[in-house]
Amino acid sequence: MSRLVVAVVLVAAAILVAWVLQRRGRSGEPVRAPTFHVPERLDRTDFGRPDASWLVVIFTSATCDTCAAVSDKARALESDAVAVQEVEARTQRHLHDRYQIDAVPLVVMADHAGLVRASFVGPVPAADLWSAMAGLRGQPPPRG
Repeated sequence: MSRLVVAVVLVAAAILVAWVLQRRGRSGEPVRAPTFHVPERLDRTDFGRPDASWLVVIFTSATCDTCAAVSDKARALESDAVAVQEVEARTQRHLHDRYQIDAVPLVVMADHAGLVRASFVGPVPAADLWSAMAGLRGQPPPRG
């Protein structure tokens, strides 16, 4: 008889533990990807070459492993019509604060009026940067 009582207690404990673990796993809300602030507009006078038709700004940090690669890819967009500028968090903190940058690397593409027309948070392939800029400028992306 005592074995039966022990077995019943163990089964009840196992059921209780399973129920608690199952309830902990459910929060009732769907899992959401993190969102980061992307400015809607840039003051073109905050950056070099305000007269260029397009501005590409790469917000970076010296402590970010991915930032250098993204910056190198974005710098390839530089041309007479496209100004490209890197804004590092430690040396240009005022711009990170002004535009509420909370994640790096962040690449923003703004038109002549400073309206942000495209953005990329995190690592981004060079082809995506080229394609976005070509689309904004109304040109086909380069081949190769």
